[in-house]
Amino acid sequence: MRVIIRFSTYQVEAEIFDTPTGRAVYGELPVKRNVNTWGEEIYFGLSVRVPLEDGARAEVAAGDLGYWPNMPAFCIFFGPTPVSRGEQPVAASPVNVFGRLLRVETERLGNVHEGENVVVEALD
Repeated sequence: MRVIIRFSTYQVEAEIFDTPTGRAVYGELPVKRNVNTWGEEIYFGLSVRVPLEDGARAEVAAGDLGYWPNMPAFCIFFGPTPVSRGEQPVAASPVNVFGRLLRVETERLGNVHEGENVVVEALD
């Protein structure tokens, strides 16, 4: 499943995996929210509620899309977060990795500001 993530000055395509979380998030689209940032992570609230899946983890890769059940939130990881010990992104607590950006442009993602609008829409 393909989606486009649009910020005010930047957009990027992503793949959503065929997992319970991926299907739940994809089923909620389109989503329009204001973003939050936490280090090199962009996140925003969702209304879907799914449990942590087998394989949920805090250590993720740049470009991973994660579902954080505590908010719940859609998370875009592109570099270190405040709990990282190196360059690898680390979530505040385990997330379901449900997708991946098709390209990771760290500088452009880093220019997305707290409170900026985001729209996520299905491409398929």
